[in-house]
Amino acid sequence: MAAPDSIVVHPAHSMRGVLRVPGDKSIAHRYALLASVATGRSVIRDFAPGADCQSTLRCLQALGVEIFRADDSVIIIGRGAGQFCSPGGALDAGNSGTTARLLAGIIAAHPFPVTITGDESLCRRPMRRVIEPLSRMGARVVANGGRLPMTLTGGGLCGIDHVTEVPSAQVKSAVLLAGLHASGTTRVTESHLTRNHTEVALRQFGAEVAVNGTTVSVTGGQALTRVDATVPGDLSSAAFFCVAVAGLAGSSIRIDGIGLNPTRTGLLAILARAGASVEAEIESESAEEPRGCLVVRHRELRPLVIDPVEVPGVIDELPALAALATHGGEIVVTGASELRVKESDRIAALVAGLRALGAEADELADGFYVCGRRPLAGGTADAVGDHRLAMAFAVAALGARAPSTIVGAGAVDVSYPGFFSVLESLTA
Repeated sequence: MAAPDSIVVHPAHSMRGVLRVPGDKSIAHRYALLASVATGRSVIRDFAPGADCQSTLRCLQALGVEIFRADDSVIIIGRGAGQFCSPGGALDAGNSGTTARLLAGIIAAHPFPVTITGDESLCRRPMRRVIEPLSRMGARVVANGGRLPMTLTGGGLCGIDHVTEVPSAQVKSAVLLAGLHASGTTRVTESHLTRNHTEVALRQFGAEVAVNGTTVSVTGGQALTRVDATVPGDLSSAAFFCVAVAGLAGSSIRIDGIGLNPTRTGLLAILARAGASVEAEIESESAEEPRGCLVVRHRELRPLVIDPVEVPGVIDELPALAALATHGGEIVVTGASELRVKESDRIAALVAGLRALGAEADELADGFYVCGRRPLAGGTADAVGDHRLAMAFAVAALGARAPSTIVGAGAVDVSYPGFFSVLESLTA
């Protein structure tokens, strides 16, 4: 059932329970894309149910990829490298920046024009950081002022050495996926380490990937083989329950089957630094993504300072950490200008929404400040169509003195259908 556009969140005394969260959407996107250019029948279990990953599947089907669904699994019949069909129209990535950017890397290897577009929000997001390296590799790209819709005509790609302007796993992944179909070797160097799901997935599908510090390289012409893989639970989705527990006295939660990739667990170290008790145990680790059990318990909150070096590892969890500060903590974040070009201007909209609930919050040029010296009064916060803001405002509202209304709550279906029902079931 789709989330309502507006929902009322009531104050809570505590949060307790055991749960599993949906499959990690970052990993699900990558498995689906690589399975589509592999050889054979790949089975992806616990595939992320949110709208973003469904956008990736629909785009792949429009490119001639056979995809079947069975319960929580997705079965993809790979077409092999460079074997997509010309679609009958533009590919609609919906609200998914991951779909648009990563798919562009693979489309760049195909010698026919393909147009990628998206919803109003996605068409405002910048694509130049993908367009520039793909053009250098040999693709012809025509875009709307560096934004969607953009039309790519590829084929005959050459490997490049690329240094990212801003650390971005999406940009890194788009270039590596194009490099897989290019002549020679493609290298991507970042100033700070970003999530490495693409590198891990490429190895699972049989490719050789070299990692030297923050430089990742792949040689073109490698054939990918089918996989039978399970997507671990999404730590970015679990973050909202973790911060609610960290903020509400007497709370504890256990999350099973959660992804514990070390490039994603920066959140856990920050929660511990904020005062929470955090225990993570890896239960399954092979060639696949590590997964395990996470237990979080409330302890007295301490102030947080998150500096630019930490930001790339927790870019998606920053709204949740801002919500944590409203429960009696304090947070200063800098070096996060990337938040201004997400599904919304997350800095401006986050601060406006928290203020509407009664928080002491301020924008910084490249971050924000939130102080929870007094409980929230409650009010109405507008999530502006951003799924992470809708969940962050809900978690903040749990600590308010009165019920709060979240406008635009339906955006949670992008990544976590059923979020509000789960939240209610865990609170007391």
